[in-house]
Amino acid sequence: MSQLPQSKSEIFWVFTWLALQGFGGVLPVAERELVDKKRWYSREEFLEEWAVAQVLPGPNVVNLAIIFGSRHFGLPGALAAIAGMLVFPMLALIVIAITYLHWGVNPVVAGAIKGMGAVAAGLIAGTSLKLASALKKHPLGYLPSIGIVLLCFILVALIRIPLVHVLLSLGVLSIYLTYRRVKS
Repeated sequence: MSQLPQSKSEIFWVFTWLALQGFGGVLPVAERELVDKKRWYSREEFLEEWAVAQVLPGPNVVNLAIIFGSRHFGLPGALAAIAGMLVFPMLALIVIAITYLHWGVNPVVAGAIKGMGAVAAGLIAGTSLKLASALKKHPLGYLPSIGIVLLCFILVALIRIPLVHVLLSLGVLSIYLTYRRVKS
């Protein structure tokens, strides 16, 4: 059972904290903060809304913030969530960019930046595996859902079909199959 946010300011500060932790990928942080700590989402609810946020244009986590904020407090809630996602991280990014201009040629700094890329990939892979357990409750069932995930990976990563084409084709197919399963 998920809990509810108490105010728009709570949404602002939770999304600020979430965004300030999201170096190199915010999915694992969003899942931990919104599902595990705040319990504003069940794992299944998070997976469903994350899927919607991914197919919309724009940054996924900002889309999720808009969806979440508007669901609980309408437009003011959506604006509070967006502000939480953007204000302090933008200020931090400006400071980091100015610092990088002065220290970016240092081999230690350059190596640290390359290492962060590997960490971000690991975080995303770990969170994906953690969220895969929620697919057991999906109307399509676990194996067909995993089959669609693998097909998506093959089409995007191995065959190099543009992501937008894969999302439109597999997304429509998944919606159709889920609709048929739910209706029967």
